[in-house]
Amino acid sequence: METATEQWVLVEMVQAVYEAPAYHLILEGILILWIIRLLFSKTYKLQEHSDLTVKEKEELIEEWQPEPLVPPISKDHPALNYNIVSGPPSHNIVVNGKECINFASFNFLGLLDNPRLKAAALASLKKYGVGTCGPRGFYGTFDVHLDLEDRLAKFMKTEEAIIYSYGFATIASAIPAYSKRGDIVFVDKAACFAIQKGLQASRSDIKLFKHNDMADLERLLKEQEIEDQKNPRKARVTRRFIVAEGLYMNTGAICPLPELVKLKYKYKARIFLEESLSFGVLGEHGRGVTEHYGINIDDIDLISANMENSLASVGGFCCGRSFVIDHQRLSGQGYCFSASLPPLLAAAAIEALNIMEENPGIFAVLKEKCEQIHKALQGISGLKVVGKSFSPAFHLQLEKSTGSRERDVKLLQEIVSQCMNRSIALTQARYLEKEEKCLPPPSIRVVVTVEQTEEELEKAASTIKEVAQAILL
Repeated sequence: METATEQWVLVEMVQAVYEAPAYHLILEGILILWIIRLLFSKTYKLQEHSDLTVKEKEELIEEWQPEPLVPPISKDHPALNYNIVSGPPSHNIVVNGKECINFASFNFLGLLDNPRLKAAALASLKKYGVGTCGPRGFYGTFDVHLDLEDRLAKFMKTEEAIIYSYGFATIASAIPAYSKRGDIVFVDKAACFAIQKGLQASRSDIKLFKHNDMADLERLLKEQEIEDQKNPRKARVTRRFIVAEGLYMNTGAICPLPELVKLKYKYKARIFLEESLSFGVLGEHGRGVTEHYGINIDDIDLISANMENSLASVGGFCCGRSFVIDHQRLSGQGYCFSASLPPLLAAAAIEALNIMEENPGIFAVLKEKCEQIHKALQGISGLKVVGKSFSPAFHLQLEKSTGSRERDVKLLQEIVSQCMNRSIALTQARYLEKEEKCLPPPSIRVVVTVEQTEEELEKAASTIKEVAQAILL
């Protein structure tokens, strides 16, 4: 029976060969010959001998120069010529031995040198020591960490919060914890460098939209919707994220959050909001851009912020729904692999939250001072103010570029140096030029805090005007 079956199969195969078109048989024959050739031919030729003498080889080796480990850097590079601060960088700062009014540090609420924060940190130092010497999963979780996470969640009115020991690593770790290869992230072109690094680590498909341009974002979302219709099976497993900042570090602009939320629900995307500048600044109680607009915080899938600005501590946090935050405890690289936040800094952050809750009027004071200097700096010949009037960090850019970024930077640095000589501490915004996706133009960054008096704000504005006119005109 088996022999008859085998014979019948063989007959069918022979019959199929006879019935096949001639071009089909020729093509298969060529493919078979090509495979045989590949199997038995050498992929490279071995050099039997060298035509070079031993002396010639030695000369070539001596002449060979390897590529430098790093590119050459000028000794004049700003990173190699930093200013040295003596004492706390609070309201008044001593830079290179000269006392100045500080318009450079992100100490928005003036808590950096606050006696209550220092007392809380000192008490924690005596109880726990200096550091933790371990990540959260390996004996690096202290009770004060859990207290801070609970306080942050309650302050932001979310289910849960998670803290990181390094502010930059917070959003840079959070993004790749959720967005993976094959997912799609729609991100504002003005996004800060920490967001860019998070996107790079995620290996997701990145789609950039024009800064705060909701029409351009919707265009990209519509294009993606059309692509999804072509391949619904792929679309079902592809996640879509929109990443924005509350107040943009690089522009001082506020994101149009109500429009973002509408687009989120219309196109079924998730929103990640980076609020390092807006947390402790915007809103009646300092809860950030959601409170500023009156947006339900549950409409935002993830909020992140550092604790290095308004809270005058170190590290950062994310907050949101419990199932979202808990995923970071398993996948957030900065959380899982870095030593946890020193307890003394966690204690200081808790005390800063206490002060914010006890004195909600502080945010209105900060807003008034921002608007005062923003108005006073209008009309400077050769410079333009970039950023919202309520942003505590905004930029001064050249109205007209010289045509060379290097020359623009030197002009602005001359303004900064002259202001420093007149006891006003400013700084240029710094960027890793070869790493930035969309390199912002050179600028001077001006930072406002609640500690600065009206007279000091007026003095700073008049000094900047005088110096700019002397250098640019």
